[in-house]
Amino acid sequence: VQLVESGGGLVQPGGSLRLSCAASGFTFSSYAMKWYRQAPGKERALVATITSGGVPTYYADSVRGRFTISRDNAKNTVYLQMNNLKLEDTAVYYCHAYGPLWGQGTQVTVSS
Repeated sequence: VQLVESGGGLVQPGGSLRLSCAASGFTFSSYAMKWYRQAPGKERALVATITSGGVPTYYADSVRGRFTISRDNAKNTVYLQMNNLKLEDTAVYYCHAYGPLWGQGTQVTVSS
């Protein structure tokens, strides 16, 4: 049972990245999925959520209109499309399924 994030990296302000989170070992299509992020010195914060059927249900105010969460249940993968990135989006991004099941995180650094 695991979640593996990918797609992070270094990007300039205004740029875009797409994060992926590949799930295995459980019935992915039965679970809502969430993306969190943790910036240096701050607590982990919820960024976006999506239902098991693929309906986004929450975006943090700071990312609404710039980030889009989606999923492909056939590929057991959840995505986070991040556009118009800002310096304050710099963080480690984690996907989460349920209970203790977290990915290892992927670093996103926005810097000029």
